[in-house]
Amino acid sequence: MDLQDLFHWIYVASMAIGAIYFLALSTNPKEIPKYEYYVAAFIPIWSGLAYMSMALPQNELEQGKIEVASQITHYARYIDWVVTTPLLLLALAWTAMHYIPKDWSLIFSLMATQVVVIVTGLVADLSTIPWVRYLWYICGVVAFLLVLWKIWGPLRAKTKGQERAFMTN
Repeated sequence: MDLQDLFHWIYVASMAIGAIYFLALSTNPKEIPKYEYYVAAFIPIWSGLAYMSMALPQNELEQGKIEVASQITHYARYIDWVVTTPLLLLALAWTAMHYIPKDWSLIFSLMATQVVVIVTGLVADLSTIPWVRYLWYICGVVAFLLVLWKIWGPLRAKTKGQERAFMTN
């Protein structure tokens, strides 16, 4: 086992501990819907499984990576990120709108835009022509800036509205 595999196994163990922690918290939810704990537990479970694929030998797809254009692409990370980062944004939005009605259009747009960020990153990583790689990369950066704008603009405004709703209750 090399050092990178060791770190992957440490990550897998850490994610297992995190998932168990969220599942334990779900037994006494304290005004938080149980489904939020389950989503919080699913995130490290999924991430741990993706990183476990990088630690296990898998013949041609060994360690969750492939070589494209003389460069190693860790596809397992993209499989992890395309699921977990939108779920993290979902959890953030649920927190921002805990005391007010959920704005599902905003939540969906955040999650969908984040998927675009990850997929364009993967396509850029798999591209062999430099200008095409940079074009995909720029598209991903623009999508990421949209995610940031939605967090610091509309989602933050919802949070401030939640403060007012909480104070009046």
